[in-house]
Amino acid sequence: MPGAFQYRPKFVDIRVRPPSEKDESEQDVHALKPGERACDHPGCRRAATARAPKARDMLNEHYWFCQPHAAEYNRNWNFFAGLPEGEVRRRQQEELMTGGRPTWEMKAGRMSREAAAFQTKFGTGQGYRDPFNMFGGGGQQAARPEPAGRKLGKIERNALADLDLDEDADSAKIRTRYTELVRRLHPDANNGDRSGEHRLQRVIKSYQALRKAGMV
Repeated sequence: MPGAFQYRPKFVDIRVRPPSEKDESEQDVHALKPGERACDHPGCRRAATARAPKARDMLNEHYWFCQPHAAEYNRNWNFFAGLPEGEVRRRQQEELMTGGRPTWEMKAGRMSREAAAFQTKFGTGQGYRDPFNMFGGGGQQAARPEPAGRKLGKIERNALADLDLDEDADSAKIRTRYTELVRRLHPDANNGDRSGEHRLQRVIKSYQALRKAGMV
């Protein structure tokens, strides 16, 4: 056969290079980009794109979640959780009357002549009766300041509840309780019995949430 019609393969040896560690890291779809922050949900590595208030009395402090965990948090959010029924009715009535907007007391300034004269006469039988404390005289229904305590978000409250701890538990008590529960629930401590494995996972997840919040 003439040489012009002989088959000459164009590619003789085709080798496939195995992926390097750099290539594998580039394929990580959950890797955070510069400027992104991780989701605050324990164990989540996605980027946080939505925020949610930590608690009813912490509306200016927020968790940062990815979209799926933000939706889950919002579905379980209950603004009135933990409030007595009477307080819930009072807030609902206040919402109907003022639309939830702040209101101000109708009284003179604390340093004015009228306020000084009223405070002097109040309680001596010469002042005015002020049962609703509109003028700052300390009537029977005057609001009493609530005792200051540690403010916790919903995640931290649930984590402490999973560890059977009060909301005022310090870091040492949290670590001690965590170690105690892990030793008690681990299958190796129960002759291989895995019935407490689900509770053990919740305990570990709760402890990680408290560490993430800086409480441990």
